[in-house]
Amino acid sequence: MTEITTEMVKQLREKTGIGMMDCKAALNEAKGNFEEAIDILRKKGLAAVARRAGRTAAQGIVDSYIHLGGKIGVLVEVNCETDFVAKSADFQSFVKDLCLQVAAANPQYVSRDEVPDGIVDHEKEIIATQAKAEGKPEKAIEKIAEGRLEKFFSEVCLLDQPFIRDQKVIIKDLLGELSAKIGENLVIRRFIRFQLGEKS
Repeated sequence: MTEITTEMVKQLREKTGIGMMDCKAALNEAKGNFEEAIDILRKKGLAAVARRAGRTAAQGIVDSYIHLGGKIGVLVEVNCETDFVAKSADFQSFVKDLCLQVAAANPQYVSRDEVPDGIVDHEKEIIATQAKAEGKPEKAIEKIAEGRLEKFFSEVCLLDQPFIRDQKVIIKDLLGELSAKIGENLVIRRFIRFQLGEKS
C-alpha cells in the first residue's frame, strides 16, 4: 500500500478545495490513487449538497456585467453561508460566469418553480397542438409534450440551461459541484437583464 504523505494530502486539497482530514481519508480509502481519491470526494461531496440545502445562505455577492458597448446589462445575486466563501476566487468566478450566462442566454426565471402555472399550461397546449398537426398518434402526444416541455425549461430557466462555456454541463450541476467543493449551501437568488430599447 502506498504511504499517504502530507504532500499528497496537500495536493489533493489544492485540487479539490476539500478539507485536509477528508482528503487524507479519501487517499487512504483509495490506497494512494489520486484520481480515485478525487472520485471518492466528489461522490461524498455531492451527496452532502442535498443535506446542506436547508442551511441559511445569507451572505454572498451581487455582481454585474455590461456587454456590447452598453447595449446589455446584467445584475446577478448569489448567496452563500459565510463571508469567507463570498470573497473566494471560486465563488466570485462562478457569479461572473452567471452574469455572462444571463447576458448571452437570456433566461426568464431562475428555476422552473418560478414559471407561472398559466405559462406552463399554455406551453403544453401549444406543444400538443403542434404534435397533432404533425400527425403524431394520440398516445405519443403526452410523451412528446414532456420532452418538449423540458426543452422549454432549458431555454427559459437559468438552472436548467446548458452552460455557455461547456454545453454538456447544466447550470444546476455547476452550482452543485461548487457547493460540494466549498462545503456550503449556495443559492442563485435573482437576476435582472436590461437590453437597450427593450420594453419592460
